[in-house]
Amino acid sequence: MTNPPGNSLPGELRPGDVRHPGRVFDYYASLAHAVEKARFDVLFAADGLTSDTELGTKPEPITLFSALAAVTQNIGLVPTVSTTFTEPFNLARQLQSLDHLSGGRVGWNAVTSAAGERNFGDTPLPAHEDRYRQGLEHVSVVSALWDSWSDDGSTASIDHRGEFYSVEGPLPLPRSRQGRPVLFQAGSSSDGTTFAAQFAEGVYTAQQTLRGAQSFYRELKAKTAAAGRDPRNILVLPGVSTTIGGTEEEALRIDDELFDAGFTPASLTALQGQLAGVDLSGLGLDDRIPQAMLPPVESVQGRQSRYGVFRELAVDEGLTVRELVKVQQRSAGHGRAVGSPEQVADRLVRWFEERGADGYIVMPGQGAGGVEAFTEHVVPILQKRGVFRTDYESDTLRGNLGLPSARSHESAPPHSAASSSVYSAPGKGSSS
Repeated sequence: MTNPPGNSLPGELRPGDVRHPGRVFDYYASLAHAVEKARFDVLFAADGLTSDTELGTKPEPITLFSALAAVTQNIGLVPTVSTTFTEPFNLARQLQSLDHLSGGRVGWNAVTSAAGERNFGDTPLPAHEDRYRQGLEHVSVVSALWDSWSDDGSTASIDHRGEFYSVEGPLPLPRSRQGRPVLFQAGSSSDGTTFAAQFAEGVYTAQQTLRGAQSFYRELKAKTAAAGRDPRNILVLPGVSTTIGGTEEEALRIDDELFDAGFTPASLTALQGQLAGVDLSGLGLDDRIPQAMLPPVESVQGRQSRYGVFRELAVDEGLTVRELVKVQQRSAGHGRAVGSPEQVADRLVRWFEERGADGYIVMPGQGAGGVEAFTEHVVPILQKRGVFRTDYESDTLRGNLGLPSARSHESAPPHSAASSSVYSAPGKGSSS
């Protein structure tokens, strides 16, 4: 699976930036065609409600993927949409409609929001735990609406009265070819993994080390089993940012040049954002951050999982401010694969074989050329090793991910509230 590339220089407009008049669709269509030609599972789009140094400016995801559905045939399409700022009925209808229009190729990356409240009336955001509780009810209602049609075309009424939502159904359209969209989740905090274990079929996570990835993998699979689900039906998909050169030396040189050209005061501000707003102005770039300056992960009300990654790098690994800025600037906390095509392929295969990943969300670095570097030089190596497909196995996203078809007799995911109601990874079930 792939997330669109980054690592642009400061002030440089990315080809897909909405400030490029007339270039937005052409850029994303070209990217979709490139990864579809390489037989990736999914084109995955992160999202933010405001301009962001990590995400850049981007079109609204459902609108974008509606357009891309018309010019692609096999690639899965997974928009990110927040449960914090949407209503279940409208979203269920939009995504099910898109699943029909694409022939069963759609997923939903269900996330909660740690920012954006000023765009929706300035009501304070709920606490971290409450956002996930609301999100779980939201997903359960959306799933119930998707399942309000049986495979034989009959419908069932929905009368949901919960803690956060009151929703009637059914939806005004039947089930899609794959039953319903594939459910993804992004996040690695304790609340996030509990949230994902209830419903997610793919989890986008930030992991810096193989040991950390293996620990997360075991924890998520165990929580999924404890929730009464088959852990084989939830795919662990760490994000990985790549910089590829003809040799390791060339790749490292490209990586250093990107960092040196891109470092600005905004780079330090972005790092402070990942560290829960901790003021680093009293520290030099080569200083380490004292542990006393960094609050416990559980006390952070923003992006706990990403804060946890950077806190671990600062406290346990002893990275300096400069080194932490490099991590933020190069991958926003996700893992890195820098080297020759063979070395990048080795890194992906190792994590897969040693149970640190079922697949990957690949975020090619070095600008737009990173996509071609990965698809033209790394993918053939993975195919030659027999760990990556040479053609699509199915005409639906579920089929290509190796997930079971969603049938109407399957129940919606449970939730705790009182209520009436990927450039991809090596491996057949989790290809790019």
